[in-house]
Amino acid sequence: MATAESAAPSPPDVDVKQLAADTDTGGRSPGPLVAKLILGVCLAWSLFQLWIASPLPFTLGIGVFNDTQSRALHLAFAVFLAYMAYPAMKRSPRAYVPVQDWVFALVGAFCAAYLFLFYRELATRPGQPTDFDLVVAVTGLVLLLEATRRALGLPMVIVAVAFLVYTFGGPYMPELIAHKGASLSRAMSHQWLTTEGVFGVALGVSSGFIFLFVLFGSLLDRAGAGNYFIKSAFALLGHMRGGPAKAAVVSSAATGIISGSSIANVVTTGTFTIPLMKRVGYRPDQAGAVEVSSSVNGQIMPPVMGAAAFLMVEYVGIPYVQVMKHAFLPAIISYIALVYIVHLEAVKAGLEGLPRRGSATPLQRLLNFATTVAGLLVLAGIVYYGIGWIKDVLGGAAFVAIMLLLLAAYVGLMWVGSHQPPLTMDDPNAPVFELPETGPTLKSGLHYLLSVVVLIWCLMVEQMSPALSAFWATLFMIFVMLTQRPITVLLRGEGRSDGIGAAALAGFKDLVAGLEAGARNMIGIGVATAAAGIIVGTVSLTGIGLVMTEVVELLSGGNLMLMLVLVAVISLILGMGLPTTANYIVVSTLMAPVVVELGAQSGLLVPLIAVHLFVFYFGLMADVTPPVGLASFAAAAIARTDPIKTGITAFAYSMRTAILPFLFIFNTQLLMIGLTGPLHLLLTIASAVVAMLVFAAATQGYFLVRSRWFETVALLLVTFTLFRPGFWWDMVYPPYEEAPASELMKLVEAAKPGERKRIWVEGQTLDGKDIKKGVLLPLGEPGPARERLRRIGLTVVTLAGEVQVAQVQFGSQAQKLGLEQGLKVTSIELPAERPAKEWMFVPALLLLAVVWVLQRRRLPR
Repeated sequence: MATAESAAPSPPDVDVKQLAADTDTGGRSPGPLVAKLILGVCLAWSLFQLWIASPLPFTLGIGVFNDTQSRALHLAFAVFLAYMAYPAMKRSPRAYVPVQDWVFALVGAFCAAYLFLFYRELATRPGQPTDFDLVVAVTGLVLLLEATRRALGLPMVIVAVAFLVYTFGGPYMPELIAHKGASLSRAMSHQWLTTEGVFGVALGVSSGFIFLFVLFGSLLDRAGAGNYFIKSAFALLGHMRGGPAKAAVVSSAATGIISGSSIANVVTTGTFTIPLMKRVGYRPDQAGAVEVSSSVNGQIMPPVMGAAAFLMVEYVGIPYVQVMKHAFLPAIISYIALVYIVHLEAVKAGLEGLPRRGSATPLQRLLNFATTVAGLLVLAGIVYYGIGWIKDVLGGAAFVAIMLLLLAAYVGLMWVGSHQPPLTMDDPNAPVFELPETGPTLKSGLHYLLSVVVLIWCLMVEQMSPALSAFWATLFMIFVMLTQRPITVLLRGEGRSDGIGAAALAGFKDLVAGLEAGARNMIGIGVATAAAGIIVGTVSLTGIGLVMTEVVELLSGGNLMLMLVLVAVISLILGMGLPTTANYIVVSTLMAPVVVELGAQSGLLVPLIAVHLFVFYFGLMADVTPPVGLASFAAAAIARTDPIKTGITAFAYSMRTAILPFLFIFNTQLLMIGLTGPLHLLLTIASAVVAMLVFAAATQGYFLVRSRWFETVALLLVTFTLFRPGFWWDMVYPPYEEAPASELMKLVEAAKPGERKRIWVEGQTLDGKDIKKGVLLPLGEPGPARERLRRIGLTVVTLAGEVQVAQVQFGSQAQKLGLEQGLKVTSIELPAERPAKEWMFVPALLLLAVVWVLQRRRLPR
């Protein structure tokens, strides 16, 4: 099959693995002694993080660290490794560590660990730093910014420095953004010696949650799961039209679940998928763009979401499981649409798939697939209800019984895998490539899924904390890495003593390499969250968040849609060149409050999670968008094509992701909020999937055949109606009716579990500004009205028929919603009795049927 080559100039040969190392883990390869030191520090960091996440410190009463101490040590490890692993410049030596880097690494680690080393002394003089405190703070801040430049590049440093300049230059700024400024003592104390700046929530999440999930992903990949996911995706989808591209999407989704980096995902799967896509006929820029789009989408895919999910827990104030639930449907429909886009590209170009090795008929394959799915469902039911029965019967002894069952399942799946051919990566550039057998490929690595099952079980069923869930999953993954090779040798009848010993040694080396890779992957995230803390600290010190609200309000002129577009563009600009974690911290700190405040004034009342996902999605688009999109540069290097052209094509493919935030802001059912039952859930999922597929067809200009302009307009209209049926329905039936404020307590007490109440408040804020806005109160579990409000940090009093906010707890959900003491509740909006808005799906589907008929007539006979 011919390969379509691009006319664009090809870049010079690029070592893609070196590019990934330079970006994610450091590109320096020093001599054996220094390499062993770096390995030792990486192992110490990984073991330290496992220790503080485990129950052992509290059980044994030793090695107990509070949040501030663990954050300080976490950053000390990150800064030290940043200087050891990342050269200062492209021309800097890579074969050894220069003397100045040793000095920077040691001094930077000391400054970062200062809060740990002198914790008691600093606690006795809060807000009164000594001269030595200030020297350490200034030195630490400068060295942190340099470590950030090495690990992440200039964009993050430029943003952080701009905010520091704003901190000190407040009186000299234009009137709109001016403030009284801050002294060196106050600024450095705030940024370095408290938990308001560098050592704030973001670094705490990096230390408490993110490291463990990144480590879990590194161990899983090192054990062979990444290879297993890629081969399985190709076995299942490679035979379809444009199969390599579809397999690239699925394998990137699978590896994206365990990876916190877009560029790492591109390099891991792209080195295999991009050459195959080119071989079956995709243009080089198309092949690179498909890989970029699917890899970046891995950052919106639960459970990890590029580590942003754990930050959302802190910033939004909802449990981690809820974050996963809300983010799941948009991520899934975005991936489904990308599969459809690559299918349309294949149809337009007349591309075919790769040949199968097996000779089974389509009916046999369908039957095998159905049997496998049914078996998995039955097995899931047996496990869920069986473990519940064991816990009821055995009580405290159930843990041992469940561990024995898990061990039996592991050995059983290893027995199944040992009877399959070993998984090896085929050469994608070889002259002949056949797909692997589906059955043997899927069976060969089923034991890898057990660690994911342990993680999901601990999170969803046992409802453990994310950190403890990741700890148990990582512990099980360590057990797998140490035992899978010896067990395979035994089960294949190769059980000589030297063979088992060599297999055990290889497994131990894999484990060490996985622990090292996990720590190296965390260097960039560690310094990124710390540097982003500078921005958070500046916002809390200067009040620039309110200024951003005023600027966007002025530019948008009060127009709601223009305000959202402005926020999206600013989030895109702020996200350029930043890794996922830092990206989310920046956009959520600056732009999420803007949407909440201005939306509330315009009557747009949405849950806080919808706002944070909105800014997060647009911040992520910067990974794709030229001229900074690093993922596009990595894919272009593999595809040997122009990176700018690759980025533009990837942005076109990612348009489906860009429209989702606007849609779930106005229709929160896409986030699984406000659903009334299973049927409503199925209807929401079905309509969202169809809408996204129709949107993909509209933007690609191809449905059954090439679309005419009026057919494209009709498809876009169908998309809008399926995604937001309430837009048309609200014109006919008003969505809400008003109730007096005096009914608040009665309505709160009668509200269903998880219901949200729309209330309007007005009055004067603490800074003297008159406001009138709406607020969406989340009410949680049933109970007395005062108790339900107290859970979200709100206390109200009724005086002479008026309801006033008496108290707002610091850091509570009520405070995050913008409620303040003294505001008066003026009215309550209740859902009006009206026919279901989903009736608008009927005319939308009829219009889609008309387009289908028109295009079917033009199909070649």
